[in-house]
Amino acid sequence: MTEPLPPRALALRLGLIAVPVVVLAAAMAYVHGWLDPARLTPARLVDTLQTNNGTYPGYRRNHAKGVCVTGYFESSGQLQNDSRAALFKEGRTPVVGRFALPSGNPYAPDGSVPIRSFALRFTQADGQQWRTGMNSMPVFPVGTPQAFFAMLKAGAPDPSTKKPNPANMQAFFASHPETAPFLAWVKTAHPSASFATERYDGLNAFYLVGADGERQAVRWHVLPDNAAAAASQGEGADYLAQDLSQRLAAGPLRWRLEMTFAAAGDPVDDASKPWPAERRNVAAGTLVLDTALAQDSGPCRDINYDPTVLPDGIQASADPLLAARSAAYADSYLRRTGEVDALHAHPEAK
Repeated sequence: MTEPLPPRALALRLGLIAVPVVVLAAAMAYVHGWLDPARLTPARLVDTLQTNNGTYPGYRRNHAKGVCVTGYFESSGQLQNDSRAALFKEGRTPVVGRFALPSGNPYAPDGSVPIRSFALRFTQADGQQWRTGMNSMPVFPVGTPQAFFAMLKAGAPDPSTKKPNPANMQAFFASHPETAPFLAWVKTAHPSASFATERYDGLNAFYLVGADGERQAVRWHVLPDNAAAAASQGEGADYLAQDLSQRLAAGPLRWRLEMTFAAAGDPVDDASKPWPAERRNVAAGTLVLDTALAQDSGPCRDINYDPTVLPDGIQASADPLLAARSAAYADSYLRRTGEVDALHAHPEAK
């Protein structure tokens, strides 16, 4: 039989056990905003998206309207020396993707916004995944989660008109000069007639990691190799999905995946700052899509396109937007999947 510890020794042991528990509890409280109600949390960010867009049970809180696509990535092998990720070796990697609009309204007309989004999940033979979300714009409006939250608040509907107050947005942009590159692009942007003809940019920077451990900062984008879109938009609110189905009926769609390498001094942790156009680009391979499916039953439905899910050979930068996106996506995912389960359990609630 083990002899009981003396009171002093027992108190010391309990104290040692308690320390990590208290630290863990404090960390959880900090993450969830319990110690500071004014602190920006994933829940506050997603709540604001719901306030601005409305709540649609079972749908993503942003990029709610979309369509699933499947296909594969055919690597060129040109990045094998820059990254040890298996998908950059010559060969094919299956992908499940999703085209969408940047809105929390799943019924928004396709012509209501000029931006389209494109998310992808690459699954290597070893099971490791690369998930990425891209947008058809060259730069993000702001560089921090706090500034993004402030922009959402400025765009909140006015209780009296149910529409955003233009004066609030003007004041926001006036107080955030980093939005200038984005605003310059917005002046020339128009809603496209096809998902298939868009260039999509990853915007955030990441690191490619070679077999020797060397890291190189990159941003990526995909360039379309498909027939031009019609001169005007399609008819109706859902012309993008219709156009995509028609194109795929005629054959696969293709994009060239390119990596842009940063030079010394280029901002790596701020997605609101573009890199010079003359930076080195490497064609990583070809993305081929051959099937489109409805998002409510297709394979993209239950995927959280968290941009920090990366295979060995790709690492996230310290860009604060990446951590914020990961946390907000998780919060949104838990909400919508819980709502889908509730609707299935109680069909009368539909």
